[in-house]
Amino acid sequence: MKKVLVTGADGFIGSHLVEKLLDSGCSVRAFVYYNSFNSWGWLDTLPKDKLKEIEIVSGDIRDKNGVREAMENVDEVYHLAALIAIPFSYQSPDSYVDTNIKGTLNVLQAAKELNTKRIMITSTSEVYGSAKFVPITEEHPYQGQSPYSATKIGADKLAEAFYRSFSLPITIVRPFNTYGPRQSARAIIPTIITQLLSGREEIKLGALTPTRDFNYVKDTVNGFFEIAKSTKTIGEEVNIATQKEISIKALAEELIRQINPKAKIICDEERIRPKKSEVNRLLGSNEKIKRLTNWSPKFTFEEGIKETIAWFKIKENLQKYKVDIYNI
Repeated sequence: MKKVLVTGADGFIGSHLVEKLLDSGCSVRAFVYYNSFNSWGWLDTLPKDKLKEIEIVSGDIRDKNGVREAMENVDEVYHLAALIAIPFSYQSPDSYVDTNIKGTLNVLQAAKELNTKRIMITSTSEVYGSAKFVPITEEHPYQGQSPYSATKIGADKLAEAFYRSFSLPITIVRPFNTYGPRQSARAIIPTIITQLLSGREEIKLGALTPTRDFNYVKDTVNGFFEIAKSTKTIGEEVNIATQKEISIKALAEELIRQINPKAKIICDEERIRPKKSEVNRLLGSNEKIKRLTNWSPKFTFEEGIKETIAWFKIKENLQKYKVDIYNI
């Protein structure tokens, strides 16, 4: 049985990836962020019988020794632990350097020492910044348009350096905007859905013109899984994208239509990024992932949104979100 480690397993994509790996017959070790509440994040919501199958390790991705211990005796590492909120990166860039760059270095150093057979480093479409051409291929230039994206560029380049310098079996996995059940309220789709389901008739949003390429979370984690299965992806950067885009305004209007047609969109100045920091267009190419793996998106945007709304409609799920504040 293949032994795998998922860092950031307590988070949105990480918890879904843990489920996917369990269902695929892997032995899963989940690295979760240590806290005094002994919370395992979204893993706490999994069925108890499934939770019993997971080896939980609490720690901090910034702690070199803890990361190395967590990586002992595993065949594959899926490194997802990161700080991801762009607005918070304006306030606390130091924490993003420590978590995203130094945390990734800890994983790479441990993989080198332990001869880990396979390492998936999680990137983000934000490293590309506003599209200079579309669809955005893996050859698109990097643009650090926020402290968050700059630290992810740094982490990606470290991963590339360890592949080139030490022949580590690394792939840089680059999902475009992922959405679905369990996503943080700082992301656009949960922001809109939670406001609508809480009865708000004025939906507060930032810029409405930017476009995004949205992956349903089950397609994203399947992308990770298929990338890890393919030896052709070693040493490569690989997008996970639908190759379709939708503007924030059109997205909001569709969600309003489905949940509460009376609602209106209000532009909230607090939610608008600095002008040169806003990523105006993200439309990813999925040609490379289709060429190197067996992956293709299984969910249409309509199907993914339907499942996401259904999850948020469950009272216990909606209650976990603080709708009355701007979540950064």
